[in-house]
Amino acid sequence: MVEPRHRPIGKTDQELSFAHKVWIVVGILALSVCLILILRVAFNVLLMVFAGSLIAVFFHGFADMIQRLTHWKRAPCVIISVLGTFALLGTLFWFMGNTIQHQVASLSDEFPKVVKAAQSKLQQTTWGAKIVEKASSYDSTKLMTTAQSFFSTSFGVLGDLYIILFLGIFFTSAPSLYKNGIIKLVPPPAKAQAHAVMDRLSFVLKGWMKGMLLAMCLIATLTFTGLSIIGIPMALTLALLAGLLNFIPNFGPLMAMVPAVLLGFLDSTNTAIIVAVMYILIQTLESNIITPMVQKKMIDLPPALTIISQVLMGTLSGVLGILLATPILAVVIVLIDELYVKRQTEDTQIELE
Repeated sequence: MVEPRHRPIGKTDQELSFAHKVWIVVGILALSVCLILILRVAFNVLLMVFAGSLIAVFFHGFADMIQRLTHWKRAPCVIISVLGTFALLGTLFWFMGNTIQHQVASLSDEFPKVVKAAQSKLQQTTWGAKIVEKASSYDSTKLMTTAQSFFSTSFGVLGDLYIILFLGIFFTSAPSLYKNGIIKLVPPPAKAQAHAVMDRLSFVLKGWMKGMLLAMCLIATLTFTGLSIIGIPMALTLALLAGLLNFIPNFGPLMAMVPAVLLGFLDSTNTAIIVAVMYILIQTLESNIITPMVQKKMIDLPPALTIISQVLMGTLSGVLGILLATPILAVVIVLIDELYVKRQTEDTQIELE
């Protein structure tokens, strides 16, 4: 008679299976936490890579325009695009560098006097006195600490610009190398979709870049003309500041308006009001004409999402995050649309059929 087998003393199969699943979950959580920590530490580096990609997008967009006009081969057009951009910037700094340098130095020296003059003008009115009282009651130490933490970057502004510029040049010289490298990471069935997503991202970012540069040039020109007519000193520096800060939607124009309005108080309160109205009219023109033209080239970005992305990116990475918040939001929306929304639409259509 065969004796029945006895199970070995220990855990049952169900208990072993449960323990195995627990260890798998713990491993996944640990890996996720490690990845999040790595991304948090390297977040500024990723932003610089993205900024370098935007520079490469600009160079290739400029090369596209040269190729359409000349019908030359791609390589010489890209070389002309890069060298022409540096030559144009060098020429502008050569002719306007001394003027801008003197105006910036004068603005830095005169700024405390401008603030005091604005305070004295405001205190002459009831509403102005309330504004001065609110501003004076705010803790200046807290303001400086907030500003330093908000506008700090990982390697410093000059170091970031140096790295971003060279990344942009490398990406421009061999874009297919990096594009194909990313696509190789995608499974074979999804490679065609990856190509389509990359092409759409390139199209959207080129359209955004063209529209933004057009808006910046238009605002700088209109601001310089208006300030010169009004008679505000340092008009060239203020106009360039307005054009550059327009790169930051919503908050940039307000930041550019502050020094111009303060300089207007040196003349009179009415002059300051005229300057503020001029800035508001220029921004209204940009918002109702230039921005719709930009959105035809890319996608319609909800204003609330734009502000949320700017605040979030500014908190995470300071000034670099604020500058790149809008194009990053555009990339995220395109990826969601391509990888999720369209797939859901296709699945719905298949179910209906």
